[in-house]
Amino acid sequence: MTERPDSAAGEAPDVRFTYANERTFLAWNRTALALIATGVAATQLLPKLPVTGGRRLLGVPLIALGAVVAAESFRHWRANERAMRRGEALPRSTLPVVLTAGIVVIGVLAVVIAAFGSR
Repeated sequence: MTERPDSAAGEAPDVRFTYANERTFLAWNRTALALIATGVAATQLLPKLPVTGGRRLLGVPLIALGAVVAAESFRHWRANERAMRRGEALPRSTLPVVLTAGIVVIGVLAVVIAAFGSR
């Protein structure tokens, strides 16, 4: 049996944990895809906003955040897989902090753009 290069030495974990790790990875990627799709929709479908480049100010950070979440989810999935094979504690995820910070920043941008629109 040939070992995958990303699996690091160690025993194969219980398949239930492997599947749970994979489901979490896929959930983060659904979130990333939703962020990217929302960003594309914001840049292409929103009506012209009263702030120059307003659609891009909202959409581009959503697209970037989606890309970061997708990349980080893969890194975290791989780190979890490695830890499980080695019998180590699972590493902490930075995804909740990254996602929360990104959404807060985009929310603040939306409030600022909306405030300029009421003038």
